[in-house]
Amino acid sequence: MADSDDEPITLSSHALAALQEFYGERDAHADKFERLKAAAEEQHAGAQPLSMEAFTEDWNESQFWYSDETATLLAKQLLDGVRDDETIAVVSAPSVFVALKNLLNTDATLPKPAKLYLLEHDQRFSVFPEFVFYDFQQPIKLPAQLKGAVDRIICDPPFLSEDCQTKAALTVRWMSRPSSGADNHGSPHPRLIVCTGERMETLVTKLYRSFGARTTTYEPRHARGLSNEFYCYANFECDAWRFRGEE
Repeated sequence: MADSDDEPITLSSHALAALQEFYGERDAHADKFERLKAAAEEQHAGAQPLSMEAFTEDWNESQFWYSDETATLLAKQLLDGVRDDETIAVVSAPSVFVALKNLLNTDATLPKPAKLYLLEHDQRFSVFPEFVFYDFQQPIKLPAQLKGAVDRIICDPPFLSEDCQTKAALTVRWMSRPSSGADNHGSPHPRLIVCTGERMETLVTKLYRSFGARTTTYEPRHARGLSNEFYCYANFECDAWRFRGEE
């Protein structure tokens, strides 16, 4: 073995600075996550608004968080007119779930659902008691109590593929509470929002035709931008959107 093989490895000052910056950012995110975990475990965590900043986006998981404005707007539409015997499910849209938690914990005037669930693949969100592990590849491998029990659903399939979109739609159908049509307020039941790419429009409107879902005028925004044009599909109109082509 040459003498040079025993010499310690040294890094340039630039490499050391980059490494220190990396570890500093990692530790900062870890600290935020631990504080969020502690808050989520408290019954009255809503005293301080929750933030998505503790959850860095993982592009390998196709994670692109909504802007705060978009997440709050979608959350408000899920809560609009909700009854205290209804259940809301958020599928693969954790930023909307966090917005829902913030609204429910900070605004006492808002109607509150009986139950709220987050169906999500990312185990980091298991800090929330409402978390249910979800893998779109196994679309109905879910707790039995969810079958036919959900009244309001938002779904943002993680991938722009026919396979993912179709399996996510199967999850939505499996969870939806059977209904004969509109509720007492004239709102479709179940109330459905699907957010996904514009290029999936033909498939999405076909998959959710039985729900009456159509393309709306609202275009969700993402916190860090997204190259793909994004559409919001729903089976109802509201102050935030109309059905596209009828505006």
